[in-house]
Amino acid sequence: MIDPMLTRRDWLKLGLMGAAGYTIGDSGIAAPVIAKPARAVIQIWMWGGPAHLDTFDPKPDAGRDYCGPFTNPLATNADGIRIGEMLPLLAKQADKYSVIRSMTHGNNGHETAAYIVQTGRQPDRLSWPGLGAIVSAFKGYDHGYTGLIPPYVVLTTTQGRFSECGFLGPKYKPFATGGDPGKPRFEVEGVIAAGISDERQKLRRDLLHRLDTLGRAMPTEISFHNLDKCEDQAYDLILGDSRKIFDLSQEKDDLRDRYGRNTFGQSCLMARRLVEQGVPYVTINYKGWDTHKQHFEIMRRKLPELDAGFATLLQDLSDRGLLDSTIVWWGGEFGRTPKVLWEPPWNGGRNHFGNCFCSVLAGGGFTGGHVVGSSDKTGSEVVERPVHPHDLLGSICERMGINPDGKMPNPMGQDLKVMPEDLPGFTSESKRLREIM
Repeated sequence: MIDPMLTRRDWLKLGLMGAAGYTIGDSGIAAPVIAKPARAVIQIWMWGGPAHLDTFDPKPDAGRDYCGPFTNPLATNADGIRIGEMLPLLAKQADKYSVIRSMTHGNNGHETAAYIVQTGRQPDRLSWPGLGAIVSAFKGYDHGYTGLIPPYVVLTTTQGRFSECGFLGPKYKPFATGGDPGKPRFEVEGVIAAGISDERQKLRRDLLHRLDTLGRAMPTEISFHNLDKCEDQAYDLILGDSRKIFDLSQEKDDLRDRYGRNTFGQSCLMARRLVEQGVPYVTINYKGWDTHKQHFEIMRRKLPELDAGFATLLQDLSDRGLLDSTIVWWGGEFGRTPKVLWEPPWNGGRNHFGNCFCSVLAGGGFTGGHVVGSSDKTGSEVVERPVHPHDLLGSICERMGINPDGKMPNPMGQDLKVMPEDLPGFTSESKRLREIM
């Protein structure tokens, strides 16, 4: 746990309070005209890569070597769409989301695939920012965001696959909460410390002030004034009303139960609370999907957890009038091999598979109840409407009122675009998911 007295300095150094860094507004970007742009993104990041055949692209006729025990996909409340049999609650919410069954990039390495999916870029000489940092740059402190909670939050740990902020710099790095929202007390790093009472926090602050002899000796120095302002903001978050945002005990027990009393379910609830308070980008880093061994045993535990948290998030956002303004993006760095590896040491595992996989989009102006693209009878190849990561990310940017073809701010002063140029054989229009926009 980071000491709050250090946390203030950390936030100041990273510029999370908007006290440092260059101004994104100076880049002169003209965003596309969107009648009602979305205000927030909740990214459900399936760390390790979810199996498309067991979730949103079931292949019941492919046989045991592909389906394993999951041979009875569920009809949904959207005509013609079936999803995996372990997702009954999401089957009732299919009118709220659309499934992209033709995601592809062809890379099977965790680090590189995660980078491609979240930046829309192939690795090159630059370290490109992920979508969360891009949204933070265009919708954060440089563009009128005034919240005490940083504009880019990760529940609960960063992914560790690549630098999310890239060349934009640490000002746009995500604030990782740490802790576990599924526990009785969600100990947010730098905000809620284990075993530290509010009274002790106040005593620590008083001690800090008594030790600040230089600041008292130079009361008119502007730099010290700025430090004091940042300290006030930090302690408002630690001791003020803003801290209550992280207090899930304020939610009704039956709603918490529907989300699931586990880390993922309560992270979904926490994400809803954050976007409700105006935070523009929240990532739920949902681990446990790198299922090389005993895949189906793990799926019987993980899929019901996913089903409850994801489905309740969609319904809760809708009930509160937030779904129209909040994009929910579900997916991982790739899928899993369609053919099951029954032999030892895998014992029914699925390996990495970047050739064909699924993503899901809901809310924020995206149309629900649709399927984009398709895979072959075993889920091994894209057969219709290949969608590359920059197609999906560009569509999310556009729905957020960020021009994907506009200028990407960068400290090098180079002429860079938010999303890459067209891939060979694709037009500018085909980069966007017009079917569901």
